[in-house]
Amino acid sequence: MEWVNIVCLVLAFYFGGMIKGATGAGAPIIAIPIISLLYDVPTAVAAFTVPNFLSNVWQSWKFRSHQVTGSFAWIFAGAGLLGAGVGTLGLAYLPPALLSVILSAIVIAYLIFRRVKPDWSLPLPVAKRVGPLVGFIAGTLQGAAGISAPVSITFLNAIKLSRSGFIAVVSMFFVAMSLVQMPLLVHYELLTLELAGYGVIGTALIFIGMPFGEWIISKFPAERFDEIIQILLFVMVLSLIFKALGSG
Repeated sequence: MEWVNIVCLVLAFYFGGMIKGATGAGAPIIAIPIISLLYDVPTAVAAFTVPNFLSNVWQSWKFRSHQVTGSFAWIFAGAGLLGAGVGTLGLAYLPPALLSVILSAIVIAYLIFRRVKPDWSLPLPVAKRVGPLVGFIAGTLQGAAGISAPVSITFLNAIKLSRSGFIAVVSMFFVAMSLVQMPLLVHYELLTLELAGYGVIGTALIFIGMPFGEWIISKFPAERFDEIIQILLFVMVLSLIFKALGSG
């Protein structure tokens, strides 16, 4: 592994940790596009599975007392688990270039929705009715491309939970998906011992970045921080598209 790649991987996990510390979620949105640019989508998804699982287990435990949605969080997480299984099958069999295009489309959809409907809200009773379908779709995206944010985070943000309540629900959702995603990735030989080792190192970098993200969000307007992240995502998406076209 070249030293430039090592530096980029360190930054990917660290900045992913910053995002998670600031918002409670969204680390894959930064890390997976960066890793995909260096390698490919299956490698990025596999490498981030261990950090995603461990960091969300910790957050799920830390914020467990803030889970106030009752059965909604469990049903949403269960639907995500089923969807992640379906999505991981696609990850194993779809061409890498196509997966890069899918990943780019997911991030673009997320950026567009954030711009067009920044204040979209959804009452909890309505969310409970559509939660299983949304959770399954989000889980499928997570399994196939490693990013469910356009569906999962947008959906949960619309319920207008408190920051702590949001983290309690979304961390359960990510833990549930990881429980089915990791064994399947091992089965299809996408998650190797080497990648798992990198994932453990990545977990440490995420935990190092999280306190800095919490500090940033306490000192600067959340809107400005969010705008910077969206610009970075747009640049990375363009790079991913060019990479996919070049390998197609």
